[in-house]
Amino acid sequence: MFGRRCLSLLAIVLGAGSLMAAAGSRADASVAATPSPSTTHVRPGGAVDNFVPGGLMKRPSGAVAQGHQVKNQTSSTNWSGYAATGSAGQFNSVSSSWTEPAADCTGSDDEYAAFWVGLDGYNSSSVEQTGTDSDCDGTTPDYYGWYEMYPADPVYFSNPVAPGDSMSASVTFSGTETYTLVLTDNTHDWTQTITENESGLSRSSAEVITEVPSSESGVLPLADFGTVGYGGCAVNGSSMATLDPTGIIIVDGSGNQQDTTSSMDSSGDFSNGWLSSN
Repeated sequence: MFGRRCLSLLAIVLGAGSLMAAAGSRADASVAATPSPSTTHVRPGGAVDNFVPGGLMKRPSGAVAQGHQVKNQTSSTNWSGYAATGSAGQFNSVSSSWTEPAADCTGSDDEYAAFWVGLDGYNSSSVEQTGTDSDCDGTTPDYYGWYEMYPADPVYFSNPVAPGDSMSASVTFSGTETYTLVLTDNTHDWTQTITENESGLSRSSAEVITEVPSSESGVLPLADFGTVGYGGCAVNGSSMATLDPTGIIIVDGSGNQQDTTSSMDSSGDFSNGWLSSN
């Protein structure tokens, strides 16, 4: 009788151990299925001297042509889109979504286009931002994600990005110095969440922007991205449209308009359309 009891107990213990091992295997598989953060300071597609996909809004010098499709519109040599502006400390979060545009790389020139959300940069010396690029290295297109705590160097994600991907991004400030930057590719099913601690930044603007990146030589040629539509642009948890944001268009050094910015609807949706590279 005692022997039978021992054998029964041994069977229960072994069975429990098997269940625990199976559960552990499933947990390990779950962990393995979650991609670990993978970043690099080297731009995908090849190095460009002092390349900056994002950065401060650059204002043109002298008189320039103005697009008048929307009210409160201004010009920039590197930004288009919308910016909500206010006093220091007014903005704690910004978010939006877009479909990654295909870069038309039928020419032989190197051209660039970035799409991002961020805090600061309109009238301050820093930008806290994350987004994607659709670039042309000659006839070869490059697509990638990145974040930047400008003026610190940009950091690139090695996760795949392709034209047509459903992207979403947000930048959130919390506590006294914590910035959380999130970029998600819903199509390729990955998310990068970056936490940076930085004190003393202005938080006097929040924006959703199409940008011409820059290098050590200045603003670069704008890649033909066709049209990009931004959806659900929100600032501090509400539609950006409720904040009467400033619309921005890109112009070149001669004042020629390089893209268009549509009006923003009540849901915070708008689009940018490419016109020219230079």
